[in-house]
Amino acid sequence: MGANPRFVLDDALQHGSPASAAPAAEAGDGVLLDAYSSAVVAASERVGPAVVHIQVVQAPRTGNGKAPRGGTGSGFVFTPDGFILTNSHVVHGARSIRVSFADGTGQEADLVGDDPDTDIAVIRVAGHQLPTAALGSSRRLHVGQVAIAIGNPYGFQHTVTAGVVSALGRSLRSMTGRLIDDVIQTDAALNPGNSGGPLVNSRGDVIGVNTAIIPFAQGICFATAIDTAKWVVEQLLRFGRVRRGYIGVAGATIALSRRAVRFHGLGAGAGVRVESLEAGGPAERAGLETGDVIIGYDGEEVAGVDGLHRVLSAERIGKATNVTLLRRTQKLELPIQAEEMPARS
Repeated sequence: MGANPRFVLDDALQHGSPASAAPAAEAGDGVLLDAYSSAVVAASERVGPAVVHIQVVQAPRTGNGKAPRGGTGSGFVFTPDGFILTNSHVVHGARSIRVSFADGTGQEADLVGDDPDTDIAVIRVAGHQLPTAALGSSRRLHVGQVAIAIGNPYGFQHTVTAGVVSALGRSLRSMTGRLIDDVIQTDAALNPGNSGGPLVNSRGDVIGVNTAIIPFAQGICFATAIDTAKWVVEQLLRFGRVRRGYIGVAGATIALSRRAVRFHGLGAGAGVRVESLEAGGPAERAGLETGDVIIGYDGEEVAGVDGLHRVLSAERIGKATNVTLLRRTQKLELPIQAEEMPARS
Protein backbone atom coordinates (compact mmCIF):
# COMPACT_ATOMS: atom_id res chain seq x y z
CA MET A 1 0.00 0.00 0.00
CA GLY A 2 1.20 3.53 -0.70
CA ALA A 3 1.74 6.09 2.03
CA ASN A 4 -1.20 8.17 3.13
CA PRO A 5 -0.86 11.49 1.20
CA ARG A 6 -1.98 13.56 4.18
CA PHE A 7 0.69 12.19 6.54
CA VAL A 8 3.39 12.43 3.86
CA LEU A 9 2.52 16.09 3.36
CA ASP A 10 2.46 16.78 7.11
CA ASP A 11 5.90 15.17 7.51
CA ALA A 12 7.33 17.13 4.61
CA LEU A 13 6.16 20.45 6.01
CA GLN A 14 7.58 19.66 9.43
CA HIS A 15 11.01 18.83 7.99
CA GLY A 16 11.15 21.63 5.46
CA SER A 17 11.07 19.50 2.32
CA PRO A 18 7.87 20.49 0.45
CA ALA A 19 9.43 19.52 -2.89
CA SER A 20 9.47 15.85 -1.92
CA ALA A 21 5.88 15.94 -0.61
CA ALA A 22 4.16 16.51 -3.96
CA PRO A 23 5.45 13.37 -5.70
CA ALA A 24 4.62 11.26 -2.63
CA ALA A 25 1.10 12.68 -2.51
CA GLU A 26 0.64 12.04 -6.21
CA ALA A 27 1.86 8.48 -5.74
CA GLY A 28 -0.71 7.95 -2.98
CA ASP A 29 -3.48 9.32 -5.14
CA GLY A 30 -2.31 7.09 -7.94
CA VAL A 31 -2.68 4.02 -5.76
CA LEU A 32 -6.26 4.98 -4.90
CA LEU A 33 -7.14 5.66 -8.54
CA ASP A 34 -5.54 2.40 -9.64
CA ALA A 35 -7.59 0.51 -7.05
CA TYR A 36 -10.78 2.21 -8.26
CA SER A 37 -9.95 1.48 -11.88
CA SER A 38 -9.14 -2.13 -11.07
CA ALA A 39 -12.50 -2.55 -9.32
CA VAL A 40 -14.40 -1.11 -12.30
CA VAL A 41 -12.43 -3.24 -14.77
CA ALA A 42 -12.92 -6.43 -12.74
CA ALA A 43 -16.65 -5.83 -12.31
CA SER A 44 -17.21 -5.06 -16.00
CA GLU A 45 -15.19 -8.12 -17.07
CA ARG A 46 -17.21 -10.31 -14.74
CA VAL A 47 -20.65 -9.04 -15.79
CA GLY A 48 -20.02 -7.90 -19.36
CA PRO A 49 -20.41 -11.32 -21.06
CA ALA A 50 -23.92 -11.66 -19.53
CA VAL A 51 -25.14 -8.26 -20.79
CA VAL A 52 -27.20 -8.35 -23.98
CA HIS A 53 -28.45 -5.89 -26.55
CA ILE A 54 -32.21 -6.19 -27.14
CA GLN A 55 -33.93 -5.19 -30.37
CA VAL A 56 -37.70 -5.29 -30.55
CA VAL A 57 -40.34 -4.80 -33.20
CA GLN A 58 -43.56 -3.34 -31.85
CA ALA A 59 -46.93 -3.86 -33.46
CA PRO A 60 -48.23 -0.67 -35.10
CA ARG A 61 -50.71 1.36 -33.12
CA THR A 62 -54.27 0.34 -33.91
CA GLY A 63 -55.69 2.11 -36.93
CA ASN A 64 -52.77 4.44 -37.65
CA GLY A 65 -51.80 2.63 -40.85
CA LYS A 66 -48.09 2.89 -40.07
CA ALA A 67 -45.42 0.21 -40.28
CA PRO A 68 -44.32 -1.68 -37.15
CA ARG A 69 -42.14 0.34 -34.80
CA GLY A 70 -38.70 -0.67 -33.53
CA GLY A 71 -36.86 -0.12 -30.28
CA THR A 72 -33.74 -1.14 -28.43
CA GLY A 73 -32.62 -1.69 -24.87
CA SER A 74 -30.39 -3.76 -22.65
CA GLY A 75 -30.73 -6.80 -20.44
CA PHE A 76 -28.65 -9.41 -18.66
CA VAL A 77 -28.71 -13.21 -18.37
CA PHE A 78 -29.29 -14.37 -14.80
CA THR A 79 -29.63 -18.15 -15.28
CA PRO A 80 -27.40 -20.44 -17.39
CA ASP A 81 -30.44 -21.73 -19.31
CA GLY A 82 -31.26 -18.35 -20.83
CA PHE A 83 -33.54 -16.29 -18.58
CA ILE A 84 -32.86 -12.57 -19.07
CA LEU A 85 -33.89 -9.59 -16.93
CA THR A 86 -34.78 -6.30 -18.61
CA ASN A 87 -37.30 -3.44 -18.41
CA SER A 88 -40.98 -3.86 -19.13
CA HIS A 89 -41.00 -0.71 -21.26
CA VAL A 90 -38.34 -2.26 -23.51
CA VAL A 91 -40.33 -5.40 -24.44
CA HIS A 92 -43.97 -4.76 -23.50
CA GLY A 93 -46.24 -5.44 -26.47
CA ALA A 94 -43.34 -6.51 -28.70
CA ARG A 95 -44.16 -8.46 -31.84
CA SER A 96 -40.63 -9.90 -31.92
CA ILE A 97 -37.58 -9.73 -29.66
CA ARG A 98 -34.00 -10.36 -30.76
CA VAL A 99 -31.07 -10.60 -28.37
CA SER A 100 -27.39 -10.03 -29.25
CA PHE A 101 -24.58 -11.21 -27.00
CA ALA A 102 -21.15 -9.70 -26.37
CA ASP A 103 -19.51 -12.23 -28.71
CA GLY A 104 -21.67 -11.05 -31.60
CA THR A 105 -24.04 -14.01 -31.69
CA GLY A 106 -27.79 -13.40 -31.62
CA GLN A 107 -31.09 -15.22 -31.45
CA GLU A 108 -34.80 -14.68 -31.03
CA ALA A 109 -36.22 -14.42 -27.51
CA ASP A 110 -39.62 -15.13 -26.01
CA LEU A 111 -41.40 -12.95 -23.47
CA VAL A 112 -41.92 -14.86 -20.22
CA GLY A 113 -43.78 -12.02 -18.51
CA ASP A 114 -43.55 -8.36 -17.65
CA ASP A 115 -44.78 -6.04 -14.92
CA PRO A 116 -45.29 -2.44 -16.07
CA ASP A 117 -45.96 -1.36 -12.46
CA THR A 118 -42.31 -2.02 -11.52
CA ASP A 119 -40.89 -1.80 -15.07
CA ILE A 120 -39.43 -5.31 -14.83
CA ALA A 121 -39.64 -8.03 -17.48
CA VAL A 122 -38.22 -11.51 -18.06
CA ILE A 123 -37.46 -12.88 -21.51
CA ARG A 124 -35.81 -16.16 -22.46
CA VAL A 125 -33.48 -17.45 -25.15
CA ALA A 126 -32.54 -21.03 -25.94
CA GLY A 127 -29.23 -22.10 -24.50
CA HIS A 128 -27.33 -23.75 -21.69
CA GLN A 129 -24.23 -22.79 -19.72
CA LEU A 130 -24.65 -19.18 -20.78
CA PRO A 131 -22.58 -16.54 -18.94
CA THR A 132 -24.63 -15.09 -16.09
CA ALA A 133 -24.64 -12.04 -13.85
CA ALA A 134 -24.88 -12.75 -10.11
CA LEU A 135 -27.88 -11.14 -8.41
CA GLY A 136 -26.78 -9.34 -5.26
CA SER A 137 -28.82 -7.58 -2.59
CA SER A 138 -29.96 -3.98 -2.36
CA ARG A 139 -30.67 -4.14 1.38
CA ARG A 140 -27.07 -3.54 2.40
CA LEU A 141 -26.33 -0.69 0.02
CA HIS A 142 -24.80 2.53 1.29
CA VAL A 143 -24.89 6.00 -0.22
CA GLY A 144 -21.50 6.75 -1.73
CA GLN A 145 -20.47 3.22 -2.68
CA VAL A 146 -19.33 2.51 -6.22
CA ALA A 147 -22.04 1.81 -8.81
CA ILE A 148 -21.24 0.59 -12.33
CA ALA A 149 -23.73 0.55 -15.21
CA ILE A 150 -23.36 -1.63 -18.30
CA GLY A 151 -25.60 -1.36 -21.33
CA ASN A 152 -26.07 -0.28 -24.90
CA PRO A 153 -26.81 3.47 -24.97
CA TYR A 154 -27.80 4.70 -28.44
CA GLY A 155 -26.76 1.30 -29.82
CA PHE A 156 -23.14 1.56 -28.61
CA GLN A 157 -22.92 -1.98 -27.34
CA HIS A 158 -21.42 -2.89 -23.96
CA THR A 159 -20.74 0.62 -22.73
CA VAL A 160 -19.50 0.90 -19.14
CA THR A 161 -20.09 3.96 -16.95
CA ALA A 162 -19.22 4.34 -13.29
CA GLY A 163 -20.29 6.52 -10.40
CA VAL A 164 -21.73 6.10 -6.95
CA VAL A 165 -25.00 5.32 -5.26
CA SER A 166 -26.36 8.86 -4.88
CA ALA A 167 -29.45 8.08 -2.77
CA LEU A 168 -31.57 5.17 -1.60
CA GLY A 169 -35.28 4.68 -1.01
CA ARG A 170 -36.43 6.96 -3.81
CA SER A 171 -39.87 6.52 -5.37
CA LEU A 172 -40.39 6.71 -9.11
CA ARG A 173 -43.67 6.92 -11.00
CA SER A 174 -44.02 4.06 -13.49
CA MET A 175 -45.70 4.43 -16.87
CA THR A 176 -48.87 2.92 -15.37
CA GLY A 177 -49.08 5.63 -12.70
CA ARG A 178 -48.09 3.42 -9.78
CA LEU A 179 -45.09 4.25 -7.63
CA ILE A 180 -42.01 2.04 -7.80
CA ASP A 181 -40.65 2.01 -4.26
CA ASP A 182 -37.03 1.63 -3.04
CA VAL A 183 -35.52 2.97 -6.25
CA ILE A 184 -31.75 3.52 -6.35
CA GLN A 185 -30.48 6.90 -7.52
CA THR A 186 -27.04 6.93 -9.12
CA ASP A 187 -24.81 9.31 -11.03
CA ALA A 188 -23.43 6.53 -13.26
CA ALA A 189 -24.34 7.96 -16.65
CA LEU A 190 -27.39 6.38 -18.33
CA ASN A 191 -28.79 7.16 -21.75
CA PRO A 192 -31.58 5.78 -23.95
CA GLY A 193 -30.63 2.17 -24.65
CA ASN A 194 -29.27 1.58 -21.14
CA SER A 195 -32.77 0.62 -20.01
CA GLY A 196 -32.84 -2.91 -18.61
CA GLY A 197 -29.09 -3.21 -18.15
CA PRO A 198 -27.47 -4.07 -14.81
CA LEU A 199 -26.25 -1.67 -12.15
CA VAL A 200 -23.51 -3.54 -10.25
CA ASN A 201 -21.29 -3.01 -7.24
CA SER A 202 -17.49 -3.23 -7.18
CA ARG A 203 -17.68 -7.03 -6.83
CA GLY A 204 -19.80 -7.35 -9.96
CA ASP A 205 -23.01 -8.29 -8.14
CA VAL A 206 -26.16 -6.80 -9.66
CA ILE A 207 -27.75 -4.29 -7.27
CA GLY A 208 -30.32 -2.77 -9.61
CA VAL A 209 -31.94 -2.77 -13.05
CA ASN A 210 -31.32 0.52 -14.84
CA THR A 211 -34.69 2.10 -15.48
CA ALA A 212 -34.90 5.84 -16.06
CA ILE A 213 -33.24 9.18 -16.46
CA ILE A 214 -34.52 12.71 -16.00
CA PRO A 215 -34.33 14.46 -19.38
CA PHE A 216 -31.89 17.41 -19.48
CA ALA A 217 -30.62 16.61 -15.96
CA GLN A 218 -27.06 15.45 -15.38
CA GLY A 219 -26.06 12.79 -12.90
CA ILE A 220 -29.61 11.88 -11.85
CA CYS A 221 -30.40 8.34 -12.98
CA PHE A 222 -32.50 5.57 -11.45
CA ALA A 223 -32.51 1.79 -11.13
CA THR A 224 -35.14 -0.56 -9.74
CA ALA A 225 -33.59 -2.21 -6.67
CA ILE A 226 -32.59 -5.82 -7.31
CA ASP A 227 -34.55 -7.07 -4.26
CA THR A 228 -37.71 -5.66 -5.87
CA ALA A 229 -36.70 -7.20 -9.20
CA LYS A 230 -36.12 -10.63 -7.62
CA TRP A 231 -39.61 -10.60 -6.10
CA VAL A 232 -41.13 -9.66 -9.45
CA VAL A 233 -39.10 -12.36 -11.24
CA GLU A 234 -40.41 -14.98 -8.83
CA GLN A 235 -43.98 -13.90 -9.56
CA LEU A 236 -43.42 -13.84 -13.32
CA LEU A 237 -41.84 -17.30 -13.37
CA ARG A 238 -44.63 -18.76 -11.22
CA PHE A 239 -47.68 -17.05 -12.68
CA GLY A 240 -46.53 -15.21 -15.81
CA ARG A 241 -47.65 -11.98 -14.14
CA VAL A 242 -47.53 -10.17 -10.80
CA ARG A 243 -50.69 -10.82 -8.81
CA ARG A 244 -52.20 -7.73 -7.20
CA GLY A 245 -55.56 -7.01 -5.63
CA TYR A 246 -58.06 -4.43 -6.78
CA ILE A 247 -61.47 -3.24 -5.63
CA GLY A 248 -62.73 -1.47 -8.75
CA VAL A 249 -62.49 2.22 -7.90
CA ALA A 250 -60.99 5.23 -9.61
CA GLY A 251 -59.87 7.69 -6.96
CA ALA A 252 -57.88 10.79 -6.18
CA THR A 253 -55.79 11.71 -3.16
CA ILE A 254 -57.38 14.57 -1.21
CA ALA A 255 -56.59 16.41 2.01
CA LEU A 256 -59.06 15.97 4.87
CA SER A 257 -60.36 18.89 6.85
CA ARG A 258 -58.77 19.47 10.24
CA ARG A 259 -62.20 19.19 11.79
CA ALA A 260 -62.75 15.71 10.32
CA VAL A 261 -59.29 14.56 11.43
CA ARG A 262 -59.87 15.76 15.01
CA PHE A 263 -63.47 14.55 15.22
CA HIS A 264 -62.70 11.01 14.06
CA GLY A 265 -59.25 10.80 15.65
CA LEU A 266 -57.49 10.06 12.37
CA GLY A 267 -53.75 9.56 12.13
CA ALA A 268 -53.41 10.97 8.62
CA GLY A 269 -54.74 14.11 7.03
CA ALA A 270 -55.52 12.62 3.63
CA GLY A 271 -57.47 9.82 1.97
CA VAL A 272 -58.76 8.58 -1.38
CA ARG A 273 -61.92 10.18 -2.75
CA VAL A 274 -63.90 7.74 -4.89
CA GLU A 275 -64.37 9.35 -8.30
CA SER A 276 -66.04 6.39 -10.01
CA LEU A 277 -66.91 2.74 -9.39
CA GLU A 278 -66.52 -0.23 -11.71
CA ALA A 279 -69.93 -1.70 -12.40
CA GLY A 280 -70.28 -4.95 -10.48
CA GLY A 281 -66.82 -4.57 -8.95
CA PRO A 282 -65.88 -5.35 -5.34
CA ALA A 283 -66.31 -1.74 -4.18
CA GLU A 284 -69.74 -1.33 -5.73
CA ARG A 285 -70.88 -4.66 -4.27
CA ALA A 286 -69.59 -3.55 -0.87
CA GLY A 287 -71.78 -0.44 -1.00
CA LEU A 288 -69.21 2.28 -1.67
CA GLU A 289 -70.52 5.40 -3.36
CA THR A 290 -69.02 8.15 -5.48
CA GLY A 291 -67.73 10.86 -3.15
CA ASP A 292 -66.80 8.48 -0.32
CA VAL A 293 -63.29 8.98 1.06
CA ILE A 294 -61.35 5.79 1.77
CA ILE A 295 -59.11 6.20 4.83
CA GLY A 296 -58.33 2.58 5.73
CA TYR A 297 -58.26 -0.98 4.44
CA ASP A 298 -57.94 -4.21 6.42
CA GLY A 299 -56.89 -2.29 9.51
CA GLU A 300 -54.18 -0.30 7.71
CA GLU A 301 -54.29 3.44 7.24
CA VAL A 302 -54.76 4.68 3.67
CA ALA A 303 -53.53 8.23 3.12
CA GLY A 304 -53.70 8.36 -0.67
CA VAL A 305 -53.91 6.43 -3.93
CA ASP A 306 -50.36 5.10 -3.56
CA GLY A 307 -51.18 3.84 -0.08
CA LEU A 308 -54.26 2.05 -1.39
CA HIS A 309 -52.15 0.38 -4.09
CA ARG A 310 -49.70 -0.84 -1.46
CA VAL A 311 -52.31 -2.45 0.78
CA LEU A 312 -53.96 -4.25 -2.14
CA SER A 313 -51.22 -6.88 -2.28
CA ALA A 314 -51.58 -10.46 -3.49
CA GLU A 315 -52.14 -11.65 0.08
CA ARG A 316 -55.40 -9.71 0.21
CA ILE A 317 -56.91 -11.24 -2.93
CA GLY A 318 -60.07 -13.08 -1.87
CA LYS A 319 -59.69 -12.06 1.78
CA ALA A 320 -62.87 -10.91 3.50
CA THR A 321 -62.09 -7.72 5.41
CA ASN A 322 -63.32 -4.13 5.93
CA VAL A 323 -62.75 -0.85 4.16
CA THR A 324 -62.87 2.27 6.31
CA LEU A 325 -64.34 5.41 4.78
CA LEU A 326 -65.82 8.81 5.44
CA ARG A 327 -69.26 9.53 3.98
CA ARG A 328 -70.14 13.13 4.60
CA THR A 329 -69.92 13.37 8.41
CA GLN A 330 -69.99 9.61 9.12
CA LYS A 331 -67.13 7.17 9.53
CA LEU A 332 -68.14 3.75 8.18
CA GLU A 333 -66.73 0.23 8.05
CA LEU A 334 -67.98 -1.80 5.10
CA PRO A 335 -67.20 -5.48 4.45
CA ILE A 336 -65.26 -5.99 1.19
CA GLN A 337 -63.31 -8.66 -0.64
CA ALA A 338 -60.61 -7.71 -3.14
CA GLU A 339 -60.27 -9.54 -6.43
CA GLU A 340 -57.21 -10.15 -8.57
CA MET A 341 -56.39 -7.30 -10.91
CA PRO A 342 -56.90 -8.31 -14.54
CA ALA A 343 -53.76 -8.59 -16.67
CA ARG A 344 -52.80 -5.45 -18.56
CA SER A 345 -52.96 -5.65 -22.34
